Amino acid sequence: MTRRPRRNHSPAFNAKVALAALKGDRTMSELATQFDLHPNQIKQWKDQLLDGVSDVFDDKPKAAKEPEIDVTSLHAKIGQLTLENDFLEGALAKAGLLPSAKK
Repeated sequence: MTRRPRRNHSPAFNAKVALAALKGDRTMSELATQFDLHPNQIKQWKDQLLDGVSDVFDDKPKAAKEPEIDVTSLHAKIGQLTLENDFLEGALAKAGLLPSAKK
């Protein structure tokens, strides 16, 4: 038996399936057959639709979430890179490969 390649459905298709499931005029198995999907996938899309429907009537526009910056990890990375650069500069100076190194 060959595996079917992974399919990526468009948001419009997801909404169409979720709305059809929300209508309730067909069973999940009928919808699964019609749209060639697993019933669990239809249920997940239906639940996502129901969870997000309150945002449609929200007066406040959604602000784009900016990723939180972990300053501590950035400082640690800067320290590590500085240490590595200093080490390599010293090693290259000892080998006489730096232009600033004088014999």
